Amino acid sequence: MPSSREDPQGPRSVEDAFSRLRLRELLTQVQVRIEEIIGLRDRMDGLLSAVLAISSELELDATLRRIVHTAMDLVDARYGAIGVLGVNGELSQFVYEGIDEPTRELIGALPTGHGVLGVVIEEDKPLRLDDIASHPASVGFPSHHPPMRGFLGVPIRARQETFGRLYLTEKRSGGRFTEDDEVVMQALAGAAGIAVDNARLFEEVRRREHWLDATSEITAALLAGTDPIDALQLIAERAAELTAADYALIAVPVRGEDTADEHVSELIISMSVGVGLDDLTHRTIPVSGSITGQVFRERIPRNVSKLVFDLTEGQAVRFGPALAVPMRADEMTSGVLLAVRMADSSDFDEDQLQVVSSFADQAALALQRAEAQAARRELDVLADRDRIARDLHDHVIQRLFAIGMAMQGTQRRAKSPIVADRLTEHIDQLHEVIEDLRASIFDLQATAETAVRFRARVQRVITDVVGDSPIRITVRMAGPLDVLPPKLAEHAEAVVLEAVSNVVRHARASELSVTISLDGNLAIDVTDNGVGIPEPAAHGGLHNLAERATQLGGQCTVDQLPSGGTSLRWSVPVR
Repeated sequence: MPSSREDPQGPRSVEDAFSRLRLRELLTQVQVRIEEIIGLRDRMDGLLSAVLAISSELELDATLRRIVHTAMDLVDARYGAIGVLGVNGELSQFVYEGIDEPTRELIGALPTGHGVLGVVIEEDKPLRLDDIASHPASVGFPSHHPPMRGFLGVPIRARQETFGRLYLTEKRSGGRFTEDDEVVMQALAGAAGIAVDNARLFEEVRRREHWLDATSEITAALLAGTDPIDALQLIAERAAELTAADYALIAVPVRGEDTADEHVSELIISMSVGVGLDDLTHRTIPVSGSITGQVFRERIPRNVSKLVFDLTEGQAVRFGPALAVPMRADEMTSGVLLAVRMADSSDFDEDQLQVVSSFADQAALALQRAEAQAARRELDVLADRDRIARDLHDHVIQRLFAIGMAMQGTQRRAKSPIVADRLTEHIDQLHEVIEDLRASIFDLQATAETAVRFRARVQRVITDVVGDSPIRITVRMAGPLDVLPPKLAEHAEAVVLEAVSNVVRHARASELSVTISLDGNLAIDVTDNGVGIPEPAAHGGLHNLAERATQLGGQCTVDQLPSGGTSLRWSVPVR
């Protein structure tokens, strides 16, 4: 018969067991929290170390790579990247880690901000995904791209502006990105924004130093008497070098006499530099309907992602990103400086636009001052020539005349025929010296007249030859044509007359460009878009041009242009 008495230890044993179980649970929870606290402390230590690490760099590219490396270490990511926003809102620079170079080459072009990357750009807030492919904006991966599932993207801001995006994919452990990972990355992005801002400030200061050095170099060269053509080349070369541009061009206005900026209808490319660039020198750009013309007319710099030259010759030349800045000096715009990159290149940033614009203005001012200085020097030279001519005429020649007359008196009194003949010979030599001096005086006085009239004479010759013809004429003269020797100026005038006459009479052209430049050699370039010069005319007038060039130690070449038309170049040394 069972006992009705209860075991006094029974309930107590159960209660003790439950107590021990709860104690174990509490101990486990405490241990987990301690581990979490330790882990959080370690992550905070890692975050602090990361902030210190990325803040130690001053080079922007090195800073970006350090940020990517640090972010990957903090959240144990296999791949990482920073996308830098361009002026058009797309990614202009993509700094990546985790993909080797052979794989990168197989993948092809870098991302520009489409798909899931574009979502982070558009929404400007963090995005965390367990599977990239499941997102509606996903556009897949290109061939040879490594597989990626997990994704974490956060914006990076500098000076209240979004600089770019930090992207991380694929945990090395195979897990997914957590909310803590997102918080850590947001904290890192805040520190990264400060580091990026510091690096950009350092880069801007260093860039401005380089621009100041370039401006000083150009100013010194111009004030030392460097030819304006060489100065334009130096300006273009420094602009391309300091903006990391592939090409640089300078377009100057085609002006008539006393033509103000608002009346200019065309710009002519006076200088182009860059490896692999087709020679665009002497090609014209219409002011109306072109970005270059708009910059010239409005005197406002532009930063564009694409630039197309619709040349007046009917050709289109396409470039990628471009900076187009006016060369402003006082109230006049002397031209437009363009720094351009090839298609699919990264955009220029706005800081570059401001610095290049200031550089172009300083260069234009230096050119203007150098031209004024050269004009003053030229006036001084002409004044000296006039003074020398007067002194020769008023003093030297008069004294020679007096000596000659005295010798004639002595000759008449000479008793020896030999002495008389010798005196006659010396008197004749004196007359020759006087004639030579008179010729020199005439040349000194005529040079100034030639300098002033040469440009006007060439313009008049072209106008007379073209007459009522519908041909559109572009005339450009460059270099110190004011010091052209009178005889050579006459040859140049005759060459222009013959070359333009051939085009008007035989080429059936609608456009004609005449460029006269003096830079060591006198060069005359005549280009048209006609059907070419027929054989009879080629053997006649063109033969005369070639013969004239040969007599002066130069050469004359005639080429058929690929786009149609003829290019004539007549070049002779200036002695």
